Amino acid sequence: IMGNAVKYSKEHGSVQISLSKIGDEAHICVRDDGVGIPKDQLSHIFERFYRVDKARSRETGGSGLGLHIVQRIALLHHGRVDVQSTEGVGSAFTLILPLYYQQTPEKEN
Repeated sequence: IMGNAVKYSKEHGSVQISLSKIGDEAHICVRDDGVGIPKDQLSHIFERFYRVDKARSRETGGSGLGLHIVQRIALLHHGRVDVQSTEGVGSAFTLILPLYYQQTPEKEN
């Protein structure tokens, strides 16, 4: 997420990283002032190999796997990833992870 924030920020732009505890969750937010993501593409950005701007793929590199992997890791830790983005303004990705997780014992047959 941080690599994408740097990669897609404007020249001399900024990337802000914050950590907060909200209830029983840790919220790690990475916010940039970059190119942003069009609304019609937000629902696809976590798909494997998905690239928002295929024309820029040579210029910026990447395979379209990064956000998919981030989401899978979050889910494996019983968390989630939220995104807010405005095209031309920037994006904010928030990784939300539970601070405590109690696995319920499996029932025996």
